[in-house]
Amino acid sequence: MTLSGPIVFILFGYIAGPKVLGVIQVEVESETLQMLAELTLALVLYIDAAHADLNAIRSNLRIPQRLLLGGLPLTILFGFGVAWFIFPEFSIIEAALLATMLAPTDAALGKEVISNKNVPVSIREGLKFESGFNDGLCVPVIFLFLTIATKTSKGMEDSVMLAIQLITREVGIGIILGVGITWLAFLIGKKCAKFGWVTETWEQVIVISLALTCYFTAQACGGSGFIASFSGGILFGALVTDEKHELLKASEGIGDSMALATWVLFGAGVIGQVLDVLTWQIVVYSVLSLTVIRMLPVWISLAGSGMRNDRKLFLAWFGPRGLASIVFGVIVLLRELPNEETMSLTVVMTVVLSILAHGFTANPMSKRVGKVRLSESRAMATE
Repeated sequence: MTLSGPIVFILFGYIAGPKVLGVIQVEVESETLQMLAELTLALVLYIDAAHADLNAIRSNLRIPQRLLLGGLPLTILFGFGVAWFIFPEFSIIEAALLATMLAPTDAALGKEVISNKNVPVSIREGLKFESGFNDGLCVPVIFLFLTIATKTSKGMEDSVMLAIQLITREVGIGIILGVGITWLAFLIGKKCAKFGWVTETWEQVIVISLALTCYFTAQACGGSGFIASFSGGILFGALVTDEKHELLKASEGIGDSMALATWVLFGAGVIGQVLDVLTWQIVVYSVLSLTVIRMLPVWISLAGSGMRNDRKLFLAWFGPRGLASIVFGVIVLLRELPNEETMSLTVVMTVVLSILAHGFTANPMSKRVGKVRLSESRAMATE
């Protein structure tokens, strides 16, 4: 059994928090926690996208395509139905909000899987691509539901038009700015390198600066900062090939440090509050969110793909919830909806269970998939 970084640092945060030692004082509504989570997510998305093997993705596009176009909408739909049944006090919009907040997966929490060479490349790249895009795609949906919840007088026709405008704006502006900023930075970087204007020290902060610039610029222009970070990272990885590893190495360390700091604050300011007001409905929905609500849609979306059942199960299980869900939970908590606290606490509980469940199973299941692949390779070699 392996203890992952998030498990250790959440436990440390809880012990250092107000419930035990009282060394760290932070509230779930804290802007510090929200901002740190958002910046960490933007940086992680950029780095993971830059690492993406585009050739592997192109040759195995059917996996992320099915997960995003089929699995993601079905996950939201299933989550909505279960939420409306388990939480009868929820309105339709609140049930839809909860389902959407918990639909995105987290590439950072799944890092032990997507970086494990035992796992087939197609699965690793598929999960990475899914994690990079699904949180960005959920952003306009979240804000659509929030807008409808606060403007209930709007008719269905207005809501549909609002949905089209929000999705077009968030995704479109995000991609345009992410790609544009990265392309411009690449051209400037080539000129600077040619004349020797950039020292080795400054090269180490290029990726961090680009990731945060894409995020803040897109947010300021009304787009999705997360989609801007991910699309910019994909272009960066495609443009910079020779020195990509060196440029990303320093940024990865900073991204990991920011993620661990987020988990410490999460453990200190959030876990204790959840334990105090935990209900059976919250626990049941959290468990179902990580199992049936995630796994069944993925299984359905992969039907007819020709993929073996054990690999379908692997893809369906590894949908960890993390930074994106936390960010969405904090955003909803600050909107003063009737059942905002229950929704946010359900998000928190799901993330905690995800960290434990996926953290403990990442290495064993990856090794198992690797052994199956190795035995298949040997069998083919002997034929």
